[in-house]
Amino acid sequence: MVQNLFNQETASRVTKGVEELVYRSNLIGSDRAVCNYGGGNTSMKTIEKDFRGREVEVMWVKGSGSDLATMKASNFTGLNLEDIRPLFERDEMTDEEMVAYLSHCMIDSKHPRASIETLLHAFLPFKHVDHTHPDAIISLCCVDNGKQLAEEIFGNRFVWVPYIRPGFTLSKMIAQGVLNNPNAELVLMEKHGLVTWGETSEEAYAKTIQIINEAEKYINERMDEAAVFGGQKYQSLSEEEATSILAKVMPVIRGAVSDKKKMLLTYDRGEDVLQFVNSYNAPELSQIGAACPDHLVHTKMIPLYVNWDPQTQDVEALIASVKEGVASFKQSYQEYFQQNKNEGDKMFEPAPRVILIPGLGMVNTGKDVKNSRISGALYHRAIAVMKGATTLGNFVSLSANESYNVEYWPLELYKLSLAPAEAEFSRKVAFITGGAGGIGSATARRLVSEGAAVVLADLNLEGAERVAAEINEQYGADRALAVKMDVTSEEMVQAAFDQTALTYGGVDIIVNNAGLATSSPFDETTLKEWNLNMNVLGTGYFLVAREAFKQMKEQGIGGNMVFIGSKNSVYAGKNAAAYSSVKALETHLARCIAAEGGEFGIRVNSVLPDAVLQGSAIWGSSWREERAAAYGIHPDQLEEHYRKRTTLLVNIYPSDIAESIAFFASSKSDRTTGCMLTVDGGVPAAFTR
Repeated sequence: MVQNLFNQETASRVTKGVEELVYRSNLIGSDRAVCNYGGGNTSMKTIEKDFRGREVEVMWVKGSGSDLATMKASNFTGLNLEDIRPLFERDEMTDEEMVAYLSHCMIDSKHPRASIETLLHAFLPFKHVDHTHPDAIISLCCVDNGKQLAEEIFGNRFVWVPYIRPGFTLSKMIAQGVLNNPNAELVLMEKHGLVTWGETSEEAYAKTIQIINEAEKYINERMDEAAVFGGQKYQSLSEEEATSILAKVMPVIRGAVSDKKKMLLTYDRGEDVLQFVNSYNAPELSQIGAACPDHLVHTKMIPLYVNWDPQTQDVEALIASVKEGVASFKQSYQEYFQQNKNEGDKMFEPAPRVILIPGLGMVNTGKDVKNSRISGALYHRAIAVMKGATTLGNFVSLSANESYNVEYWPLELYKLSLAPAEAEFSRKVAFITGGAGGIGSATARRLVSEGAAVVLADLNLEGAERVAAEINEQYGADRALAVKMDVTSEEMVQAAFDQTALTYGGVDIIVNNAGLATSSPFDETTLKEWNLNMNVLGTGYFLVAREAFKQMKEQGIGGNMVFIGSKNSVYAGKNAAAYSSVKALETHLARCIAAEGGEFGIRVNSVLPDAVLQGSAIWGSSWREERAAAYGIHPDQLEEHYRKRTTLLVNIYPSDIAESIAFFASSKSDRTTGCMLTVDGGVPAAFTR
């Protein structure tokens, strides 16, 4: 049962007017069993002063593209009701005419475009109106005998409105239905949702919760958990076994669903998801259609159900089924588009947004983690609706043509247009070793600033977590992930790439940046010092690149590696035989991988910095003193020494290296591989020959 979250003490501190609407809306949106992400709308009618100082009746309604759970006062639109009410006398009005008309009714041109369902609120003669998409109510509205069951639950207190897409006609039908029924307390919108109202904000909210719970109680009294969805056909795999399989399969899925545009993935093993995917009826039930029109933009009409038996088939069989399933889904979607398209329509990505796998759960796709999670959240709601509807009768959905018209509806597409434009690294995942350090953290921030998601791999987990937290605070949740990794440990490197696959679906960019440095005269170089350099800067770079190469090949959508070499990659540094030798190894390894990676669209390039002191753990170690001793100067003179030996008379900073990495990782260099780019201010002794 949903909870009434209205708090009298909190409400008493809310400023009268629009802030009351904000409080109520946030309560409604905070429970997704009451209202979908981005869906539903709320309103209130007040008296305001217009720009001339005259008192006018104003309706505040949710602005298009916002979410009830997080809305602020600035997300609502104020409209002059005196201008809107005459519309009720009209017989018809197109969507385009409605949007244009309402734009003239706004009391402030800076307000967002009003909700698609604004007229629904305006035509009802109540001070506070809520339109929601509760699971229990949609279950009732998506069952073949829903209207008859509603009579058992609500008697004569409801108005039933047959399915019609939101707009002028639906709004007028709802208002007329309410006016014709003096006992009406609610409106049930077939295959859509609920409308309730009240004279105060608290009364409206309480009515919404009351009505939902009446329907939910009716459903729960008739539900047999053991028989839900036809009962359980498969058993869920353990969390350890499931994540091990998903780490192998998600890069395959990511490659399969990424056509012209790459997708990021998330997975979900919620109890409701597992109950559904493991059931006898899921293969057929999941293909009936969307549970609510609001779902379609994020979930498409149907999900992909993967035919795989977790008890008898292996991972290779699952991979084959996934590839076959995604290919078939895309072909079917293209046919669906061709059969239903309107003039000027441009097809979305044809790949599934929701992928259901018995024993494992649900994998979701999206242009970023946020949108992938939204697809998943909405399918949780679909599962709840199907559970309720099949308890009551037969689950029904929209026709294919109406589903298409909702998915490609200009008023819904407008919401998507409000999202920020995609940037160079949008939809890409970057894995950065030494992510807590100066170059690593600067690179992470640089790539994230243009849309990337980043994995910060470092032995210094605390430092990596601090950088990740700062990035997520500035750019939004799930943009950065910190993992502890020793590049010399094959197991830790593999585990880090598994975690990357589980978090984002795969990887696109590798920045091989983990570093250390030692300095000794050649005859004083110990085997321990030699091996330390070789292990971290040679073997470590090899292990990271190899695991990245494997994952990129599994995805089949190309990839990009940037090795952070050194001036010493091409210059025999004094008292640095071990360091210089392995830095030369790095850049040659990069060229070897570039030679093999070309056929798979994997580019590999190297950046050769010099003397990047700022933010570097290396320069905080004995390396500073050792290099100063090699040059016969005081450690405090190093920065000036390095500046003066450059032809440009400059120092090199982490941001300079990050910019070069961004260039190699970007489309600007998509015809370049096996290249070395020197970023050292101009050290003639290190000029390549």
